[in-house]
Amino acid sequence: MLPLRYALGNLIARRTRTALTVGVIALVVLAISLFSGLVSSLRHTLVSTGSADTLVVLRKGSTNDGSSAVPLEAVKALRYFEGVARDSSDQPLASPELVVQPFFRTRQGGRENVLVRGVEPMALQVHRGITIVAGRMFEASRGEAIIGKSVADRYVGAELGSELVFGRSKWKVVGIFESGGSSLESETWVDARELAADSKRPVPYSGLRLRVAAGTDPDALARRIGDDPRWALDAMPETEYYDKQAESASIFYVIAIGLAVLTGIGATFGATNTLYAAVQARRAEIGTLRAIGFSRFSILTSFLIESLALALVGFLIGSVLAVGLGHLVSFLLGGIAFGASTFTTNVVELRVGPFDLAASLVLALSVGIAGGFFPALRAARLRPIEALRRG
Repeated sequence: MLPLRYALGNLIARRTRTALTVGVIALVVLAISLFSGLVSSLRHTLVSTGSADTLVVLRKGSTNDGSSAVPLEAVKALRYFEGVARDSSDQPLASPELVVQPFFRTRQGGRENVLVRGVEPMALQVHRGITIVAGRMFEASRGEAIIGKSVADRYVGAELGSELVFGRSKWKVVGIFESGGSSLESETWVDARELAADSKRPVPYSGLRLRVAAGTDPDALARRIGDDPRWALDAMPETEYYDKQAESASIFYVIAIGLAVLTGIGATFGATNTLYAAVQARRAEIGTLRAIGFSRFSILTSFLIESLALALVGFLIGSVLAVGLGHLVSFLLGGIAFGASTFTTNVVELRVGPFDLAASLVLALSVGIAGGFFPALRAARLRPIEALRRG
């Protein structure tokens, strides 16, 4: 077998050709890692929202809070249904909520619809994972608001102590909250009754969240709500509700796969051409190796090692660039904006994770193997005399 330093030494000796091939593979890895990371981040933002023991109650036929309306009489009755959990003060863990979609101005000068959720104080107990990391919870009827972390990073006036202007009022920001990277961090919360009055909504609530008591079957409670003849309502687990919202990311998976295939084919042709040129330029060298006794298999293996080494270096450079660029974009833009099914903006922090890098590594190695095999096979099949004569 040819020593490993021989294969790696050839890459160093032919710096220009090596740099071009590595650059092509690095660009492929960069593009695929960023796109895969974007899709993964979007799905994480949506899927991580919600809890299996919380029911979302909406009007029949509605697919999200923005297109729903739940009458006050239904809210008053449903919170006392058997199976609804209660807090330490024996109050039902029920959160009636109103959703509107006003425009906020971004720090870059654009305008985006942002989901503003009108809630009552009980919402902090019903929605799991909400933590106020700065300031405090708003007080009712005081024109106050709390904002998600992603809102604070992106919009004008979304700062502790500042005023947000939307609807017919100004709202003082008194708190900033986090929710583990979920889509709730793209929301602004205010008092539900104030928001209803400001938006002149005759039906004060869009939906209702209900925490299910321990030992109660959530599906049974959901069926009871749906079968109640007094109101045309549906109920589903909160995790199922956000799973449906995440289906909008499926098209991006298809695009990511198509992009990987197309760029992979292009990179494979580039690597193949480079290695074919290397075989042509090294005919005499290959003939000499065959003449002094190295087998065809050893030459085939050596060329494949060169190709895989190019792929690995390209992967390392591309992955470092992808991770760094992901952090830079999120820092400069305050996240990546996606349109949600509520016609509002979900702000996603672009993170290139281990799964995204693993997919890029598989692609890079595939390019290395596919691009290097046939040139390596051609080199191995050269007869010593022919190679020396033409070299």
